[in-house]
Amino acid sequence: MPEIAILTGVHLRRQKEPVSPLSELSLEDSLKELHVLAESAGATVAGTVVQVRDNADKATLIGEGKIAELKAMVSAASADTVLFDCELTPTQQRNLEKELHCKVLDRTQLILDLFAARARTREGQLQVELAQLNYLMPRLAGRGVMMTRQGGGIGTRGPGETQLESDRRKIARRLKGIKQDLEKVRGGRGIQRKQRQSVPLATVALVGYTNAGKSTLFNRLTHSEVLADAKMFATLDPTVRHVVLPSKRKVLLSDTVGFIRKLPTTLVEAFRATLEEVVEAALLLHVVDASSPHAASYVEHVQHVLKEIGAEGTKQILVMNKADLVEDPMDQIAQARRILQDANAESTAIPVSALNGMGMDRLLAAIDAALDLDPVERIRLRIPAQEGASLHLVHEKARVYSKEFVDDYCELEVDAPASVRRRLTQYELLS
Repeated sequence: MPEIAILTGVHLRRQKEPVSPLSELSLEDSLKELHVLAESAGATVAGTVVQVRDNADKATLIGEGKIAELKAMVSAASADTVLFDCELTPTQQRNLEKELHCKVLDRTQLILDLFAARARTREGQLQVELAQLNYLMPRLAGRGVMMTRQGGGIGTRGPGETQLESDRRKIARRLKGIKQDLEKVRGGRGIQRKQRQSVPLATVALVGYTNAGKSTLFNRLTHSEVLADAKMFATLDPTVRHVVLPSKRKVLLSDTVGFIRKLPTTLVEAFRATLEEVVEAALLLHVVDASSPHAASYVEHVQHVLKEIGAEGTKQILVMNKADLVEDPMDQIAQARRILQDANAESTAIPVSALNGMGMDRLLAAIDAALDLDPVERIRLRIPAQEGASLHLVHEKARVYSKEFVDDYCELEVDAPASVRRRLTQYELLS
């Protein structure tokens, strides 16, 4: 049986306005996003409550009157959980659970739960556990001294060590162990990255707001079968595959975790090792849901996260996915490009549909043109017909525009990466 949940949104009139009008969703849109998050976690949403106040109530956030309304709704729906679209203090959460007689979770805990359910690799599980323990640590208070551990001998009588202190020590030990394990993962990733960088293979990373269709695009470009689901954070663990560009160059395409507003700071810190793939990439494919009315706002939010992790200067291509659902995707593109210009980020905007393949050829050509690593050059070659290995190299690694056999030679005009051109220098014809 799925859990029955009540969603609660809070608007504080005297709260400071965001720096940019695009940086926050309206309360209604934010609650819609919370609704999707709840369903992605397996809950059934039975209703929504909205509280508008000048300032937050320190004890319960929403005040006694709204608690009574919420309590009645929980009772009528036989709800198991109340989900708040904001972060609760430990005291507020404890008081609300006492009043409502059900589980109370905030947006951060819901996202952490989703991440825990989606993590498949050892690295992903460690990162999620690190974030959960960092979030839990300040919320241990309130258990009192009922559960204590008595000492033995003179001078040790009395309440002894409280359960709180014991739990904190255990968590601190576990946090230290996880961080050490993640450092080993980071070292392993660094070795793998150096091995990849030893050959002329550029890395292209997919980034974007969650549920923008990154995994569907990844599958379309790499002919893979990575899980692609409409649920938020369906893909959590990074995946890397080869992609062959029109120039015959190979690149590595990396699918990464999606971003979201109010992403817990603990998660950003925990997933720093994974996000290094984004920082080290030669090119970012910034995927945006072109059918969303908030497309431009999503672009700005992802730009903000990229700046936080030190990847704001990386070259980008803005991929306007789901363009088949928009009558005029160029309006969305123009709006998103204006946001990119405001963020001082250069980008090419390309409408595509990862679902039906629309725009894939144009996207691959744009990736080819944007990459500086192992640059492609147009050259003319004259190779002896008996040099089968060299001819095979040309057809496998370069894009052939023309080919003609003259006497015992094969003359070709090709676009070849610099690494291939160096192996064919002896056959090159001067222009």
